[in-house]
Amino acid sequence: MTDFLSALQSRVLVCDGAMGTMLYSKGVFISRCFDELNISNPALVREVHQDYIKAGADIIETNTFGGNRAKLMTHGLAPQTRDINVQGARIAKEAAGDSVYVAGAMGPLGIRIEPWGKMAIAEAKDIFREQAEALLEGGVDLFILETFSDLNEIQAAILGVRDVSDKPVIAQMTIEEDGNSLEGTPPEVFARKLDEWGADVIGLNCSVGPQTMLDAIERIAGVTSKKLAVQPNAGKPQNIEGRNLYLCSPEYMASYARKFVQYGVGIVGGCCGTTPLHVKAMRGAMKSILPKEAARNVGSGFIPAHAGVKAIPIVEKSRLGKKLASGEFVRMVEMIPPKGHDYTRAIEEAKYLKSHDVDIINIPDAPRGSARMSALALSLLLEKSTDIESLTHYTCGDRNLLGMQADLLGAFALGLRNMLLITGDPPLTGDYPDATAVYDVDSIGLTNMVSRLNHGVDVGGKSIGTPTGFVIGVGVNPGAINNDEELKRFYYKVEAGAEFALTQPVFDPRVLERFLKRTQDCKIPVVAGILPLNSFRTAEYLNNEVPGCSVPDSILDRMRNAGTREVGVRIAREILKDVRGMVQGVQIRGPFEDYKTAIEVLD
Repeated sequence: MTDFLSALQSRVLVCDGAMGTMLYSKGVFISRCFDELNISNPALVREVHQDYIKAGADIIETNTFGGNRAKLMTHGLAPQTRDINVQGARIAKEAAGDSVYVAGAMGPLGIRIEPWGKMAIAEAKDIFREQAEALLEGGVDLFILETFSDLNEIQAAILGVRDVSDKPVIAQMTIEEDGNSLEGTPPEVFARKLDEWGADVIGLNCSVGPQTMLDAIERIAGVTSKKLAVQPNAGKPQNIEGRNLYLCSPEYMASYARKFVQYGVGIVGGCCGTTPLHVKAMRGAMKSILPKEAARNVGSGFIPAHAGVKAIPIVEKSRLGKKLASGEFVRMVEMIPPKGHDYTRAIEEAKYLKSHDVDIINIPDAPRGSARMSALALSLLLEKSTDIESLTHYTCGDRNLLGMQADLLGAFALGLRNMLLITGDPPLTGDYPDATAVYDVDSIGLTNMVSRLNHGVDVGGKSIGTPTGFVIGVGVNPGAINNDEELKRFYYKVEAGAEFALTQPVFDPRVLERFLKRTQDCKIPVVAGILPLNSFRTAEYLNNEVPGCSVPDSILDRMRNAGTREVGVRIAREILKDVRGMVQGVQIRGPFEDYKTAIEVLD
């Protein structure tokens, strides 16, 4: 059989269609792990391959799109990673014989990787390498990396494959209706990157139909000389009598296949909703068409989004930023958002705190999972109605990555400048225990996102024009049970762009001191959280039921013996006195909506 890349120069190759669509049509439940069928029902997988080969496919993909260890783990199949991939490749090779190329299919991990998630790029690369190694053992002719939306992840996949093989790599991203990736990266940007990272063929698959892909492929053709691949869905699924059906006809798909070739596409195929009938129609359309090198003005007119953008110095961002930059001691008090929409009392309390020389009000996001005013809304109302700045908690729990970006751009436009970026707790308790959370990223990924906005770039690498100027705060817990893990995450946050840190409540200054000694090379200001105890019951609860919170026996004994609010205030003052020389500020979290206690501690 002719070398794959040589064949690509001489004719347009037709790839197969959707494996999942065909398996589902043959009675496999959508909840099943389709990749595992390579072991439990190889005859069914082989039948799908044969159907596509009979339809005229030049390339068939192995049934291993979700065959990486991370995805298989969710089905309890991680120990079978190698066997699933080796067997998937062998089934395809048996069906293909000597006339059809077998592409080892590899999809995303289903886990966020850095800078948006906790998984390191090196770890992701190792997982992809493991899968590529098994596919290679099974005998694949090439690799197809498909349905990726994160450039960092597809780079890790390319690196993982290149660690074990120099066989051809097709690298395909998935796009939205605007032609950009699901994370907002323009096709001109990701095509350049895939070219730079050594993909032999650059392409698009999934999510949208052929018309949208044609527009995007035209943009890609202008920035790379590599061969292109396109595998659209059979249109958007339509709900008909409770069933999601893809309605693009085979003839319609074939008409667009001819159009794709005009822009240098050398591989046409299909994704979700496509069947052997679609592949047969595309095969017929390709019979009389030779590959065409579209006229490409590669490299013209595209300027990196971040070129020439100057970030705003922290000293110019806000009054808090100026205090942190100049080394001034910051006095901060936490304010719980009100229930309902009446914020009159909050305004009165804010003015009271300002009159007692409080620098900033720290507003947590939806405490206790109850239906309260959002932290963003209260922050805006306070800054509009008083002369005190707010520090707004912004959490990852209720919004996806693009939704968070939209929120923050709007918040900056409305005047908010100080953000405390935290992962947040799932709403498993409180008034709405059945509420769900999103957690598209954690606080590290969120910090990376806001840092990019501060440099004039969105999550997809596109310019937003004038950069934002948020002061970026992050949380840290010096008393975490796994202190090494907490330290590692703190370093990641600083690397991502954190400009100051706010600790969980400190009850033992020695614990804070030890943590700060371990973070001496992280040159960002630290603000210590202090929580005045109002009873022994509160102290006991914090010590036994709040992870990472440890109340020393000496304080427990004092609260047990006296147990009054006055003793709690006295202890908080003592802690403040002990930590003042270690940190650049304190935040007082008074008993629920009791701001006089906070002032007593500060005074």
